[in-house]
Amino acid sequence: MEKSEIEELRDRVGCAALLEDDGWKVDVKESTRRAVKYRRDAKIVIVIHDGRGWFDPLSTAKGDVFDLAEHLGAHGFPEASARVAALVGFVPEAPAWERQSRPAPVHSVADRWGRRARPRPGSATWRYLTEERGIPESIVATAVQQDLLREGPHGSMWAAHRNGDGALLGWEERGRQWRGFATGGDKELLRFGPSAAPRICVTEAAIDAMSLAAIQVLRPDTLYVSTGGGWSPASEKAIRRLAERRGTRLVAATDNNRQGDVYADRIRAIAEETGAGYARSRPRAGDWNDDLKTLLARIESEPLAKAG
Repeated sequence: MEKSEIEELRDRVGCAALLEDDGWKVDVKESTRRAVKYRRDAKIVIVIHDGRGWFDPLSTAKGDVFDLAEHLGAHGFPEASARVAALVGFVPEAPAWERQSRPAPVHSVADRWGRRARPRPGSATWRYLTEERGIPESIVATAVQQDLLREGPHGSMWAAHRNGDGALLGWEERGRQWRGFATGGDKELLRFGPSAAPRICVTEAAIDAMSLAAIQVLRPDTLYVSTGGGWSPASEKAIRRLAERRGTRLVAATDNNRQGDVYADRIRAIAEETGAGYARSRPRAGDWNDDLKTLLARIESEPLAKAG
């Protein structure tokens, strides 16, 4: 096959077509416009770059549509290219957000962030975090003081991702029925706590970072970070830079599931390569917010038990 033919196939067939044809389904709750998560049984593939790229968060596999065809079972490039060619003209079903697409943002990331109010006691976002998520008001207030939170639409939360110099890159978006990341923003790390802390707890979401901080009563020696629900190259580089600091101890505080264990293995590898300390801290439930809610429920029930 000529190089021009390969490029034409790559342009005409997206990774989503290959996955849908193979029986994979979109996990809408775990997807964003920039990173669409596909599942089949316990397997996961995340499609990126407007459908032209992909990666498997449970392994190191990644690439273009031809690499995906081999990942799905094609033997060698000739069989992979034939499988891709067979899907020319196939149009995968559009995810829900594409059927109701929103216009591209007019303003910059920094400008959009600056236009949003900070959460305050009684506001919709404050109630979402403290009442529905069970995060103590003191933790939310500290996050607001560190300029990590903004009021999103419909009572949702925006949680800032910044680089090591403090520059805003984007934000995690989380609400009652919505999960995403800032359109046009870049995902690196949410950083909650003292920036120079030697102990780095790596979680998968801003809600988890604040929940773990609440459980540990905001340890003064700890920086709680979130990768924003994925494992991007920028996040990995940022964790590596933190690990390279003298006396650093990385704590893999990722979710209690297979994906969390895969991320924990990657954090352990970074610790070994940089000479940092390492520990695995696993929530008893699925994630740290579930653990926090369980802890709060137990605390609330204790006075009743004693009174009885």
